[in-house]
Amino acid sequence: MCLLGGPEADYWSARRKIELIRTDRVAPGTYVTLRPAELEAYAEQEIRGVAPEGVRQPRLELGHGGAKGFAYIDFPKLRRALGHPMGWLMSQLLAGERPVRVKARIRSGGGRATVDLERVEISGLAVSGAALDFLIRNFVLPYYPEAKIGRPFELAHRIERLEVRPTEVRVVIGR
Repeated sequence: MCLLGGPEADYWSARRKIELIRTDRVAPGTYVTLRPAELEAYAEQEIRGVAPEGVRQPRLELGHGGAKGFAYIDFPKLRRALGHPMGWLMSQLLAGERPVRVKARIRSGGGRATVDLERVEISGLAVSGAALDFLIRNFVLPYYPEAKIGRPFELAHRIERLEVRPTEVRVVIGR
């Protein structure tokens, strides 16, 4: 028998829980709890080698009803990886690796969820309006075309709602 500890145990714990949800083997009216260490270990293992070129050291921090994310992003490198180099002016404005922070609110219920961006910062400067729309259109959606930002979407696998807290994400399964 192999005893696992630390990040490896957290990864396998998260993977088992997520697989139970994906295969609809969680009893109706119950919930699955994912701790921050499990989510971090799962993301580290599952995303390693899959993160887009130009993105480094992504991190996630849970909060009350939402989450904060951080990564170093080289926007021109990210666009080149998509096969769509940026124009000269935008390349000059966004050249180099930039610290990017995102704060999002997650609302859910009735089998639907909405992720609302509350704050986005690039190199410490807040980004909103047309500039934020440009970043979403040109950097998020090309990699994640199914992403729904600010729009409700259906939760799969009988998930009723997600309860996000600093200590856990509770995935509540509907009856």
